[in-house]
Amino acid sequence: MAIFDRFSRDMGIDLGTANTLVYVSGKGIVLQEPSVVAIDHLAKKPLAVGEEARRMLGRTPGNVTALRPLRDGVIADFDTAELMLKHFIHQVHEGRTLMSPRIVIGIPSGVTGVERRAVMDAAQQAGARAVYLIDEPVAAAIGAGLPVAEPTGNMIVDIGGGTTEVAVLSLQGTVVSESVRVAGDELSESITIYMKKVHNLVIGERTAEDIKIAIGSAYPSQDDNEIVMDVRGLHLLSGLPRLVTIKSSEIRESMAEPLSVIIEAVKRTLERTPPELAADIIDRGIMLAGGGALLKGIDTLISHETGIVVHVAAEPLTCVVLGTGRVLENFKQMGRVFSGRTSL
Repeated sequence: MAIFDRFSRDMGIDLGTANTLVYVSGKGIVLQEPSVVAIDHLAKKPLAVGEEARRMLGRTPGNVTALRPLRDGVIADFDTAELMLKHFIHQVHEGRTLMSPRIVIGIPSGVTGVERRAVMDAAQQAGARAVYLIDEPVAAAIGAGLPVAEPTGNMIVDIGGGTTEVAVLSLQGTVVSESVRVAGDELSESITIYMKKVHNLVIGERTAEDIKIAIGSAYPSQDDNEIVMDVRGLHLLSGLPRLVTIKSSEIRESMAEPLSVIIEAVKRTLERTPPELAADIIDRGIMLAGGGALLKGIDTLISHETGIVVHVAAEPLTCVVLGTGRVLENFKQMGRVFSGRTSL
């Protein structure tokens, strides 16, 4: 085993619905790309992977499809996910490696056994020597610097692209957890639906994401300055391109329903938390991670609804992959955190 470890570049992967991040042992985070693949159906081969493919979303001719192989945190298209993983592993290794890598992959805690097996199989087919699975909230907590090995309660809320993971951790294990398939994608989708219903404007996935980032918020700010934005799309009634001006308060209202689902998941998890750990959480607060943590005011909203102080991780987007990397580099001490394993 020591010989394998010496000559292989072990990897930690955050296989996310929106983005895939790769950590290489001894090097740190070496890759951060959108989880998108563009397929040329005539040539029957991938045209682009990652950022290049993301720019093609909604802009492809008939023979090319740009798609995301993961939906709601799990593999929706196995072949494309395997192809994407192969591409990223090859890119990280720069085509040169003496041994197949050992890979640690962060996955949502609420996935089924079949979905876990699909992730393991995809990684093995992509060239992994051994595959270890770690629940995303555990990896995110480790990456955010929470003392998960200590006998104290640590609460993490990881809001990704496809799932929101809520967990209370202690002694390298999950005490209580909940996974809901409502996260960044549903927030963007709620904006798309709102624009169609209220403004009769059809917008694409990327435009909705841009609106959410630019003027989206979960809670009114103290100064409560109204921000406006011009949005371009296809007008439903005339069938012609149209420009519409929207306000930040409208977007906050449009996202209220999916945000309430996330809040309820946090509350349910707190209700099921043992009293001693609940006392620790009141003292230490709740940690927010994942891309959804960057939504303006979401920490204030959760704090307002629960009465507990909420902290946003220093680097919320990279918490999960940093956690997989730290587990890789402290493999013997942190072996208990794995939720699944397979090896060749």
